[in-house]
Amino acid sequence: MEKKRFVEPEFAPAVFAPPNHNEESLYFGFRGDQLLVLKTESGATVPHLNSFSDVGIDAESQHYLGVIQATSNSSPDANLHCFAIDIADACDPPDGLSFHGLRQLFGLLDDKVFSVAGRAIQIVNWNRTHLFCGRCGHETTHHKRDRARECPTCGLISYPRVSPAVIMLIHRKDKFLLARNASFPEKRYSIIAGFVEAGENLEQAVVREIREEVGIEVKNVTYFGSQPWPFPHSLMVGFTAEYASGEIEIDGEEIIDAGWYTTDPDYLPELPDKISISRHIIDSFITANR
Repeated sequence: MEKKRFVEPEFAPAVFAPPNHNEESLYFGFRGDQLLVLKTESGATVPHLNSFSDVGIDAESQHYLGVIQATSNSSPDANLHCFAIDIADACDPPDGLSFHGLRQLFGLLDDKVFSVAGRAIQIVNWNRTHLFCGRCGHETTHHKRDRARECPTCGLISYPRVSPAVIMLIHRKDKFLLARNASFPEKRYSIIAGFVEAGENLEQAVVREIREEVGIEVKNVTYFGSQPWPFPHSLMVGFTAEYASGEIEIDGEEIIDAGWYTTDPDYLPELPDKISISRHIIDSFITANR
């Protein structure tokens, strides 16, 4: 099965903007979890500005992200500095702009811009929740060198949170397992996933999650690829695993249905959006077993 690598395209991350920076840049402004964009007939764009104040909105906080680099076939968004902006909840969008959730903007934003937007929302949300020290309660400040907030009283340093999770396709000869989570949209099925627990490695998490959610044992756990997932701050690590033994037993609460499916598209349920690594793993298995 072909392995995928979800590499952020042509983006050079950094913590601090160049000195005296005043070039036109991309500003990823978030009001809550919604991004400020200009909708067009063909898609959407993030505001290109010399300063975020040009849109007439005050920034609660501003964070430099890095630069989208030019390529030989670069888009108009190439070679631009990028900033994440926290916008107050009560703020209305300026004329011509509107707020939209990231999921709704998939396919409308340029792929590399969408990728940076996923990074931006995680930085904004992390900053919002670490303004005060979790140990002593004192107000924190930005670290002088790293992407971190530091407590000037007790010295606690808080970095952006990343929660590792495993997601895996279980195959049994030419069939694979799909499950329906109670939180999914109606009729949607996907592969098994779950967060990594303290003290376990990724492969152990794969085996445990499968056992807990569908009651079977697996073998030959194989790495597929990884994807940052900003809903809200996960790193999805994809695997495939071969069925070893057992019968499907669901808990009826988190997983409400599961079964073995062939790769015939006429008999498949609704699958995850193409934005996700889950769909990439499924599509890769289907392609390899047609």
